[in-house]
Amino acid sequence: MQTNHRCWWKRLGLEITAAITFYTCIPIPINNLEFQRVACFAPLVGLIIGGILGLLDIGLSSIGMPLLTSSALVIGFWVVLTGGLHLDGVMDAADGLAVQDPQKRLEVMVDSATGAFGAMSAIALLLLKTAALTDLHSPHWLGLMVVCGWGRWGQQIAIAFYPYLKPTGKGKFHSKAITSYWDLLPGLILMLSISALAVLLDETLFKLALFTVVGGSAIAHLTSAWFYYKLGGHTGDTYGAVVEWTEAFLLCVLTLA
Repeated sequence: MQTNHRCWWKRLGLEITAAITFYTCIPIPINNLEFQRVACFAPLVGLIIGGILGLLDIGLSSIGMPLLTSSALVIGFWVVLTGGLHLDGVMDAADGLAVQDPQKRLEVMVDSATGAFGAMSAIALLLLKTAALTDLHSPHWLGLMVVCGWGRWGQQIAIAFYPYLKPTGKGKFHSKAITSYWDLLPGLILMLSISALAVLLDETLFKLALFTVVGGSAIAHLTSAWFYYKLGGHTGDTYGAVVEWTEAFLLCVLTLA
């Protein structure tokens, strides 16, 4: 029994490590990782990414860097930390949706060349994030953590509720890892716990926590549903687009808090 207990924790650790390796550029010297269940840990990886960005933001603020400049640096490092994985999805999805013929949209999204609509969407997204982070008066570290977490919970919604449109691809194995709302509960509980912990640490953050929970869950559902409405399903590119747009819109909502 004790051996099985240790194996369970070891397997969980390897799965989390695989998720970090898959979704970020953090160098982890472990080979032969299994990536079939990485989507199950996406919100946790989001919190890790947000925590790293929050520490960077605190460091830049401590040395007296102007707010707009530090926000731009944090957003730039955000792209570096994720390897542009989700931002690439934003650009490919935008290029595909710009095509009038619905039958050709997936063909355009597969093309690795970035078109005008893809470039414009990336620029708009990065500007939106930079402006929102600059205007965010609540603790930046908390805002960064929750938007990264809810963005990846939105990806889980897209995986669980909507069909995958391609027979192969990087996102194909995600559909086997998350198949129902029950698979979304761990990530949802994790995000609710973060908001509750923030309120316990500082009661003045109650409004921010409320905006986070309501806004995060609503935006995650809406972005997933919108791409389904436009395409009839999802691909790996739209999974990434859901993450990025949920992050950006939620960051904007948090400026109201």
